Amino acid sequence: FASMISISGSAYTYGYATMGELVAWIIGWDLVLEYLFGASTVAVGWSGYVVSFLADFGIHLPAAICQGPFPDGWYMTGAIINFPAVFIVVATTTLLVIGIKESAKFNNIIVLIKVIVILLFVGFGISYINPGNWQPFIPENTGTWGEFGWSGVLAGAAVVFFAYVGFDAVSTTSQEAINPKRDMPIGILGTLLICTILYVAVGLVLTGVVNYKELNVAAPIAVAIDNAGQSLFWLRPIVKIGAIAGLSSVVLVLLLGQSRVFYTMAKDGLLWGNLSKTHSKFKTPHITTIIIGIAAGILAGLFPIDMLGHMVSIGTLLAFVIVCIGIVILRKKEPDAPRAFKTPWVPFVPILGAICCLALMASLPLDAWIRLISWMAIGLVIYFLYGCRHSHARKMPD
Repeated sequence: FASMISISGSAYTYGYATMGELVAWIIGWDLVLEYLFGASTVAVGWSGYVVSFLADFGIHLPAAICQGPFPDGWYMTGAIINFPAVFIVVATTTLLVIGIKESAKFNNIIVLIKVIVILLFVGFGISYINPGNWQPFIPENTGTWGEFGWSGVLAGAAVVFFAYVGFDAVSTTSQEAINPKRDMPIGILGTLLICTILYVAVGLVLTGVVNYKELNVAAPIAVAIDNAGQSLFWLRPIVKIGAIAGLSSVVLVLLLGQSRVFYTMAKDGLLWGNLSKTHSKFKTPHITTIIIGIAAGILAGLFPIDMLGHMVSIGTLLAFVIVCIGIVILRKKEPDAPRAFKTPWVPFVPILGAICCLALMASLPLDAWIRLISWMAIGLVIYFLYGCRHSHARKMPD
């Protein structure tokens, strides 16, 4: 899709091209979950690593400004706001307003740093692996759905699907790519291959060095390094710096993706026209970017990481389901359209993709489904009150 339809908007644009405006709106509104809540979630994680890193140097930030007031539910706990999380959102939003080139240069540096840190951890940690920690490789289910066993694999995969936001984010900038027909397939498939190898390598080393029962913490790699003893203690600050740098780039990419989706929806008339305006000097959709930044900052400053994370995963999975279905529809609808990259084994691959994503969605908690349905209901109200009345496509003569 990204190589064929080189317009900013990701799954929203693809849905528009294959299934019409209403489905496109549903996807676009769903992408808000994917990007906006994703940036907020990662910002909360960034805050945790920053607080831990500063504590290593004897700098202890007050708990009242390091966590949201709703850490475990809808009740006040005495905390005021997660200030570090808000700070990183404000910083990355400012960078995105300045321009895509500056953002890309910053992101390239950050990616280099975090890949080096990952390779250091894997390279030095591999000699500390205890194969006994992998026994049993899939722990037996506790009797509760999602707690270990194969149901635990599904539940874990559904939450980890959060990571696939990054591959989708690549497609949101297809309009700004030099040669999208060539660059998009290379960018998406190349990063998918590299990230899969790195994820598996880190997962194996992490669970080999430390038993999985000790890894349900905010900074698991730091726990693994501590467990290896003094010989790897020098790597701990480097890992935290890498995590801070890496999470910074993720916040940047997610805010970038969300602003481009809103920009495209506004250009189509489904959102307010001001959202499609660009800055006179920086040529970026500054109004959209600032609004997204403010919303992400509020979410990151107030809400818990678990709730935000589940919202991102279920939103991402829904978007992928619709994109998979869109591939089948477009192949039937426009079989002769020029395709720089062609999905293999249609309809088998997209149908299997949709089924897998639906299975993962079913593994998420009920409250995630309730929030998703409520969110989509709000989106439909906005569409019928504003979007369908101001749609540029509807105003065009047949």
